[in-house]
Amino acid sequence: MYYLVKMENTIRIPPAYIGEDLDEVSEKIVKETFEGTMNKEYGLIVLTRDVKRIGEGYILHGDGAIYQQVEFEALTFKPEMHEVVDAIVCDIVDFGAFCHIGPLDALLHKSQIMDDKVVIDTENKRLEGKETKKSLKVGDKIRVRIVTVSLNEMNPRESKIGLTMRQPGLGKEEWKEKDKEKKEEKK
Repeated sequence: MYYLVKMENTIRIPPAYIGEDLDEVSEKIVKETFEGTMNKEYGLIVLTRDVKRIGEGYILHGDGAIYQQVEFEALTFKPEMHEVVDAIVCDIVDFGAFCHIGPLDALLHKSQIMDDKVVIDTENKRLEGKETKKSLKVGDKIRVRIVTVSLNEMNPRESKIGLTMRQPGLGKEEWKEKDKEKKEEKK
Protein backbone atom coordinates (compact mmCIF):
# COMPACT_ATOMS: atom_id res chain seq x y z
CA MET A 1 0.00 0.00 0.00
CA TYR A 2 1.21 3.48 -0.83
CA TYR A 3 1.12 6.19 1.85
CA LEU A 4 1.90 9.91 1.88
CA VAL A 5 3.48 10.68 5.26
CA LYS A 6 5.14 13.63 6.96
CA MET A 7 8.61 12.88 8.28
CA GLU A 8 11.21 14.78 10.29
CA ASN A 9 14.93 14.12 10.40
CA THR A 10 18.31 15.80 10.57
CA ILE A 11 20.47 16.21 7.48
CA ARG A 12 24.15 17.10 7.17
CA ILE A 13 24.89 19.98 4.80
CA PRO A 14 28.62 19.82 3.89
CA PRO A 15 30.70 23.02 4.22
CA ALA A 16 31.03 23.27 0.40
CA TYR A 17 27.30 24.22 0.22
CA ILE A 18 27.53 27.09 2.71
CA GLY A 19 26.65 30.31 0.86
CA GLU A 20 24.23 28.59 -1.55
CA ASP A 21 20.42 28.59 -1.23
CA LEU A 22 19.96 26.29 1.79
CA ASP A 23 16.35 25.44 0.85
CA GLU A 24 17.45 24.03 -2.52
CA VAL A 25 20.46 22.29 -0.97
CA SER A 26 18.25 20.78 1.77
CA GLU A 27 15.81 19.41 -0.83
CA LYS A 28 18.66 17.86 -2.83
CA ILE A 29 20.23 16.26 0.25
CA VAL A 30 16.87 14.90 1.49
CA LYS A 31 16.28 13.25 -1.93
CA GLU A 32 19.78 11.73 -2.00
CA THR A 33 19.63 10.60 1.63
CA PHE A 34 16.13 9.15 1.98
CA GLU A 35 14.71 8.12 -1.42
CA GLY A 36 15.16 4.37 -1.94
CA THR A 37 15.71 3.66 1.76
CA MET A 38 13.63 1.43 4.02
CA ASN A 39 11.99 2.63 7.20
CA LYS A 40 10.45 -0.03 9.50
CA GLU A 41 7.52 2.22 10.38
CA TYR A 42 6.69 3.62 6.94
CA GLY A 43 8.19 1.11 4.47
CA LEU A 44 10.19 1.95 1.34
CA ILE A 45 10.55 5.70 0.72
CA VAL A 46 9.82 6.12 -2.97
CA LEU A 47 9.75 9.92 -3.31
CA THR A 48 10.30 13.03 -1.15
CA ARG A 49 8.90 16.53 -1.61
CA ASP A 50 7.99 19.77 0.20
CA VAL A 51 11.21 19.92 2.22
CA LYS A 52 11.15 22.61 4.92
CA ARG A 53 14.02 23.55 7.21
CA ILE A 54 13.03 23.74 10.86
CA GLY A 55 14.77 26.50 12.81
CA GLU A 56 18.43 27.27 12.46
CA GLY A 57 20.95 24.53 11.82
CA TYR A 58 23.95 24.02 14.07
CA ILE A 59 27.63 23.49 13.32
CA LEU A 60 29.71 20.95 15.22
CA HIS A 61 33.17 22.08 16.23
CA GLY A 62 35.79 20.40 14.02
CA ASP A 63 33.26 19.31 11.36
CA GLY A 64 32.24 22.55 9.66
CA ALA A 65 29.01 21.07 8.26
CA ILE A 66 25.54 22.39 9.10
CA TYR A 67 23.26 19.90 10.85
CA GLN A 68 19.75 20.95 9.90
CA GLN A 69 16.43 19.62 11.18
CA VAL A 70 14.03 19.18 8.23
CA GLU A 71 10.41 18.22 7.70
CA PHE A 72 9.23 16.70 4.42
CA GLU A 73 6.49 14.65 2.80
CA ALA A 74 7.38 11.16 1.65
CA LEU A 75 5.54 8.80 -0.66
CA THR A 76 6.12 5.36 0.83
CA PHE A 77 5.27 1.79 -0.11
CA LYS A 78 4.63 -0.59 2.78
CA PRO A 79 3.29 -4.08 2.04
CA GLU A 80 0.78 -5.12 4.72
CA MET A 81 -0.04 -8.64 5.89
CA HIS A 82 -3.14 -10.12 4.19
CA GLU A 83 -3.33 -7.23 1.71
CA VAL A 84 -4.61 -8.20 -1.75
CA VAL A 85 -2.48 -6.63 -4.49
CA ASP A 86 -2.01 -6.80 -8.24
CA ALA A 87 1.40 -8.09 -9.29
CA ILE A 88 3.39 -8.80 -12.45
CA VAL A 89 5.41 -12.00 -12.80
CA CYS A 90 9.03 -10.97 -13.41
CA ASP A 91 10.91 -14.30 -13.12
CA ILE A 92 10.21 -18.04 -12.93
CA VAL A 93 12.63 -20.09 -10.82
CA ASP A 94 12.77 -23.72 -9.63
CA PHE A 95 10.81 -22.94 -6.46
CA GLY A 96 8.17 -20.56 -7.83
CA ALA A 97 7.80 -17.09 -9.31
CA PHE A 98 9.12 -13.67 -8.38
CA CYS A 99 6.62 -10.85 -8.83
CA HIS A 100 6.76 -7.06 -8.83
CA ILE A 101 4.41 -5.57 -6.26
CA GLY A 102 4.89 -1.85 -6.50
CA PRO A 103 8.60 -1.01 -6.24
CA LEU A 104 9.49 -4.28 -4.44
CA ASP A 105 9.75 -7.92 -5.52
CA ALA A 106 7.98 -10.75 -3.73
CA LEU A 107 8.07 -14.56 -3.94
CA LEU A 108 5.11 -16.66 -4.98
CA HIS A 109 6.24 -20.14 -3.90
CA LYS A 110 5.14 -23.01 -6.16
CA SER A 111 3.09 -24.47 -3.30
CA GLN A 112 1.06 -21.23 -3.17
CA ILE A 113 0.18 -20.95 -6.87
CA MET A 114 -2.64 -23.46 -7.30
CA ASP A 115 -4.15 -26.65 -5.85
CA ASP A 116 -2.72 -28.63 -8.78
CA LYS A 117 0.82 -30.06 -9.04
CA VAL A 118 2.98 -27.37 -10.65
CA VAL A 119 5.43 -28.22 -13.44
CA ILE A 120 8.13 -25.58 -13.80
CA ASP A 121 9.98 -24.88 -17.05
CA THR A 122 12.73 -22.43 -16.05
CA GLU A 123 14.28 -22.49 -19.53
CA ASN A 124 11.11 -21.05 -21.10
CA LYS A 125 10.20 -19.06 -17.96
CA ARG A 126 6.77 -20.58 -17.44
CA LEU A 127 4.95 -22.96 -15.15
CA GLU A 128 1.84 -25.03 -15.63
CA GLY A 129 -0.64 -27.04 -13.58
CA LYS A 130 -0.32 -30.73 -14.41
CA GLU A 131 -4.09 -31.46 -14.38
CA THR A 132 -5.66 -28.05 -14.99
CA LYS A 133 -3.16 -26.86 -17.63
CA LYS A 134 -3.32 -23.36 -16.10
CA SER A 135 -0.07 -21.60 -17.02
CA LEU A 136 1.87 -18.68 -15.67
CA LYS A 137 4.71 -16.91 -17.51
CA VAL A 138 6.90 -13.83 -17.19
CA GLY A 139 4.83 -10.68 -17.80
CA ASP A 140 1.51 -12.14 -16.61
CA LYS A 141 -0.64 -9.90 -14.42
CA ILE A 142 -1.99 -11.67 -11.34
CA ARG A 143 -3.89 -10.87 -8.17
CA VAL A 144 -2.21 -12.15 -4.99
CA ARG A 145 -2.44 -11.88 -1.20
CA ILE A 146 0.57 -11.01 0.95
CA VAL A 147 1.20 -13.73 3.55
CA THR A 148 4.66 -12.86 4.94
CA VAL A 149 6.54 -9.59 5.30
CA SER A 150 10.10 -9.14 6.54
CA LEU A 151 11.45 -5.71 5.59
CA ASN A 152 15.22 -5.20 5.57
CA GLU A 153 16.13 -1.62 6.52
CA MET A 154 19.80 -2.03 5.62
CA ASN A 155 19.16 -3.41 2.12
CA PRO A 156 15.56 -2.94 0.87
CA ARG A 157 16.14 -5.26 -2.13
CA GLU A 158 16.73 -8.12 0.33
CA SER A 159 13.34 -7.71 2.01
CA LYS A 160 11.36 -10.96 2.06
CA ILE A 161 7.72 -10.81 1.00
CA GLY A 162 5.69 -13.99 0.48
CA LEU A 163 2.55 -14.27 -1.65
CA THR A 164 -0.30 -16.72 -2.22
CA MET A 165 -2.88 -17.25 -4.98
CA ARG A 166 -4.60 -20.24 -3.34
CA GLN A 167 -7.95 -18.74 -2.47
CA PRO A 168 -11.04 -17.69 -4.41
CA GLY A 169 -10.72 -14.42 -6.33
CA LEU A 170 -6.94 -14.62 -6.72
CA GLY A 171 -4.78 -15.65 -9.68
CA LYS A 172 -4.81 -14.71 -13.36
CA GLU A 173 -7.99 -13.09 -14.63
CA GLU A 174 -8.45 -15.77 -17.32
CA TRP A 175 -8.21 -18.51 -14.62
CA LYS A 176 -11.03 -16.86 -12.69
CA GLU A 177 -13.15 -16.58 -15.85
CA LYS A 178 -12.60 -20.29 -16.72
CA ASP A 179 -13.49 -21.32 -13.16
CA LYS A 180 -16.66 -19.21 -13.36
CA GLU A 181 -17.61 -20.83 -16.72
CA LYS A 182 -17.07 -24.34 -15.27
CA LYS A 183 -19.35 -23.54 -12.33
CA GLU A 184 -22.06 -22.27 -14.69
CA GLU A 185 -21.77 -25.42 -16.84
CA LYS A 186 -22.33 -27.64 -13.78
CA LYS A 187 -25.63 -25.90 -12.97
